[in-house]
Amino acid sequence: MEKAAKKKTANMRHGYTTGACSTAVTKAALLTLITGEVQEQATIHLPIGQDATFTIETCEWNGSSVRAETIKDAGDDPDATHQALIVSTVSWADTPGIHLDGGVGVGRVTKPGLPIPVGEAAINPVPRKMIITTVEETLKEFQINRGVKVVISVPDGEEIAKKTLNARLGIIGGISILGTRGIVVPFSSSAYMASIVQAISVAKAGGCDHLVLTTGGRSEKYAMELLPQLREEAFIEMGDFVGFSLKQCKKQGIKKVTLVGMMGKFSKVAQGVMMVHSKSAAVDFGFLAEIARSVGANRELITEIKNANTASQVGDMMAEANHFEFFNKLCRYCCYSSLHDIKGGIELETAIYTLKGQLLGRAVGIDTIDETDWNRR
Repeated sequence: MEKAAKKKTANMRHGYTTGACSTAVTKAALLTLITGEVQEQATIHLPIGQDATFTIETCEWNGSSVRAETIKDAGDDPDATHQALIVSTVSWADTPGIHLDGGVGVGRVTKPGLPIPVGEAAINPVPRKMIITTVEETLKEFQINRGVKVVISVPDGEEIAKKTLNARLGIIGGISILGTRGIVVPFSSSAYMASIVQAISVAKAGGCDHLVLTTGGRSEKYAMELLPQLREEAFIEMGDFVGFSLKQCKKQGIKKVTLVGMMGKFSKVAQGVMMVHSKSAAVDFGFLAEIARSVGANRELITEIKNANTASQVGDMMAEANHFEFFNKLCRYCCYSSLHDIKGGIELETAIYTLKGQLLGRAVGIDTIDETDWNRR
């Protein structure tokens, strides 16, 4: 079964993020603006270190600007933006620098707590950097020193956004331009879970009795810095499958597990949610507010937490107020909820980080539930 799942995953087709598509059409439009030659393809460098070539569906002059379009291919297991038309309109700017904004169908941020300031287009940091770096490199190649204006649009973006959580997060008017790797790695749930089982088996076979389960690549990096004494195979990306991964660890006789992740997903684990996909359950801000109250947060801060937009925003609030016991307690609750879910049998610890790698809180050596503490949740 595991071999079949692995083979299925290997044969699944990778796709590209909206960030990568936006970068490609920007390069095509800029090259057309510079050379006067309409571009039919654009090759860009992805964050994962690979080059990718995109087909440009349309590339045309519109007076003093160039508009280039591509169709997003999300590969197998397509997401809400699969087959979306991604557009970049590029023109020379009157002022120096690269001026990046969102047009029709790209959401605008209206609430704090996201990695983009309020009022700006919802173009996330990595795609933003990809687009700006590509423009800079292209200008340098042609020895041009002029300001450039770039507007990313997704004509059907407002309709597509109804299938996402953007409105709940305060991103209004369209989708977000996303992606940290440039590619969409396809995983069906069954294939992903099979890969987790296989990774645990490999680690166990290699003599690892302490495993580290992380929610993604970034948290895995921080986990490796936290626990450098462990071998590489001890670190396993569980994604959203917290409960499943822990049960597999118990089933295979792993003695100790460290959970490493960030506020958003681990706020859910602390609540007792063991499948932490963004659509699986909402963050309970009342729950977070109660933990804040228990560690001494004042009434004003508690009210702000109850009205927060994201768990990350709550984390920022508590860190700014120097209430770091909040994070330690949240980590303990992650351990308790996990032990409850798997009915014990493993020693657990949890570490919560910020996106930038700051360790916010940690709980270690927990193999039983402190019922008094846990029941205060």
